[in-house]
Amino acid sequence: MSSSGGGGSSAAEIDHGQLLAEQLGSLVAGRLYSDVTFLVEHKRFPAHRVVLAARCHYFRALLYGGMKESEAQAEVRLEDTRAEAFGMLLQYLYTGRASLSAAREELLLDFLGLAHRYGLQPLEDSTSEFLSSVLDSHNVCLVLETAEMYSLSALAASCCCYIDRHAPELLRSGATLALSKAALLTVIRRDSFAASEREIFQALACWCRQNADGTDTQEVMSAVRLPLMTLTEMLNVVRPSGLVSPDDLLDAIKTRSETRDMDLNHRGMLVPEENIATMKYGAQVVKGELKAALLDGDTQNYDLDHGFSRHPIEEEGRSGIQVKLGQAFIINHIRLLLWDRDSRSYSYYIEVSMDELDWVRVVDHSKFLCRSWQNLFFSPRVCRYVRIVGTHNTVNKVFHLVAFECMFTSRPFTLEQGLVVPSENVATVSACASVIEGVSRSRNALLNGDTRSYDWDSGYTCHQLGSGAIVIQLAQPYVISSLRLLLWDCDQRSYSYYIEVSTDQQHWTRVLDRTAAACRSWQTLRFDRQPAAFVRIVGTHNTANEVFHCVHFECPAPLEPGPAPSS
Repeated sequence: MSSSGGGGSSAAEIDHGQLLAEQLGSLVAGRLYSDVTFLVEHKRFPAHRVVLAARCHYFRALLYGGMKESEAQAEVRLEDTRAEAFGMLLQYLYTGRASLSAAREELLLDFLGLAHRYGLQPLEDSTSEFLSSVLDSHNVCLVLETAEMYSLSALAASCCCYIDRHAPELLRSGATLALSKAALLTVIRRDSFAASEREIFQALACWCRQNADGTDTQEVMSAVRLPLMTLTEMLNVVRPSGLVSPDDLLDAIKTRSETRDMDLNHRGMLVPEENIATMKYGAQVVKGELKAALLDGDTQNYDLDHGFSRHPIEEEGRSGIQVKLGQAFIINHIRLLLWDRDSRSYSYYIEVSMDELDWVRVVDHSKFLCRSWQNLFFSPRVCRYVRIVGTHNTVNKVFHLVAFECMFTSRPFTLEQGLVVPSENVATVSACASVIEGVSRSRNALLNGDTRSYDWDSGYTCHQLGSGAIVIQLAQPYVISSLRLLLWDCDQRSYSYYIEVSTDQQHWTRVLDRTAAACRSWQTLRFDRQPAAFVRIVGTHNTANEVFHCVHFECPAPLEPGPAPSS
C-alpha cells in the first residue's frame, strides 16, 4: 500500500519510545514478573533477567551462563556495590535514563564505577561528561582519583585542566592533601600546573607530613623544581624543612646560578586553542607606538593613519613592539597581521622571555619578505613577554603591525629550518597569497580555486615568452617540495617552462626544469624541499603562439592523486 499526500511519510513512522521507557520503568524494583533478585548492602532489588541481559553483556553472561545465578528465582549478591548507585543503574537499564544533576558527588562516582564495571560505555561517557561540567575546587581531586582508577583519560584530562587553572587556590585550600601519591605526582609534574614553586613546595611538605613515609617523601619532593625558587626561598623555606637533602639543595643553587633563565623548566598556564593576548587575560602592549590598536581585536578597520601599532626600524634592533601577558603562559602558535593595504612586504623576528632580560628567538623571518597574515608555529615555550622586532619594510623604515594573537594549539604542524612545512594549499587568497607578476583580467585568477571557468579570453594568467614571468608571493616563507599547475588546455597546444623559488625576491633557486619537455594541462611537480616565499614560473615555449598561459596554481600539491600531468 502506498501513501499519498504531503503528510504520509510522517504518519507512517511510529515512535513511542518514551511510552516504552515509562512502561518498562514501572517494573523497576517491583516483584511483578521478576525472576531474579539482587542483594546489595542488605537491600533486595527484584529484576527481570531478560531485560538486564538485553541491555548489558555482563548481566547476560551472569544470568544465562549456566552457573547458579541462572537458576529460576535466584538471589545474586553483589559485593563492593552501594545500593543507591545500583538502584540508579537499574533505572537506567530499564529506561535508558538517569538524572545526574540532583545526585550527590559520592553517588555519581559510585554510579560511574558501576558503569565502568559492567562495560556500559555510553553511560560511562555521559557520566564522565557531566562530571567534567560540574568540577569545582571541592570535588576535582576526588573525581581525578576516580578517573585515574578507571583509566578514564578524557575525564582525567578535564580534571587536570581545571586543576591547572586553579592551582594556587587548590594548594592554599589543602584540597591536594586528599590525593594519592600517584595522582599528586601526575598533577605536580605538569608544566601547566601554574603555581609558584614556593606554594608547591609548601603544599607538598604538608602532604608528606600527613601521608608519606621516607621513600614517598623523597619521590614527592623531587617533583619540586627547586631552581625556579629564589636563593632566599631555598635557604629560608626549603632548607629549614629538612625535606630536601643538602646535596640536592646545593645542586639546585648551582643550576640556578649557571643556567640562563629561559632554559629553566618554567611552569605556565595552558589555555588550549584560545588567544591569550587579550585584555580578558590581562595582556597589554608595553613597548611600541600607538599601543592601543594592537590587541583591540579589530582586523578590518585600518588604513595609512590608524588601526596599527608601529616602531621605527633600526639597525641595532633595539626597538620593537613588546606585549606583556597577564601571567606566564605556554604558547606554541602566534598569528600576526602585518599592514597590507598596499603591496609592501616586511621582515621581522619574534622573541619570548620570562623576565625581559633573557630572550629566546622563536621565529626568525629577518631575512625573508612577508606580508599580511602570518601563521607561525614553534616548540612550546613558557613566557611572560613577547617581542616583535621589524627588520625591513620594502617601502620605508617603519614596521607596522595591525594585530597580534598567541596561544597554545594541539593542531599538528611540521617545522624544518624553523619554517612551517604546509600540509595544505597555502597559495590561496584566503591564505593571503597573491600574484605579483603576470597578466590577467582578474589579479588573482591563478589562486581562486576555479579550474573549470576558463576559455580563450579569461580565467588564466599569462606572460610574453622571453619577457617577464608569472610570480606568486606566499604570505610567509614555507618549506615546500611540490607544486601543481593547470596549463591552459582548450586546444592541443603544449608548453615548456621552468620554475624557481626565492625567499627574498633577490636570490632564486631553480627547482624544476621542463624547458625540454612538451607539457600540457595538469602538472603535478615534486622536488627536494626548499624554503620559499616566492614562486616564479617562466614559460619558454608554446606550440601555438608566443604567450605562456597558466590557469591554476597550488602549493603544495595535494597528497591524494589528482589529474595526471600530461607531457
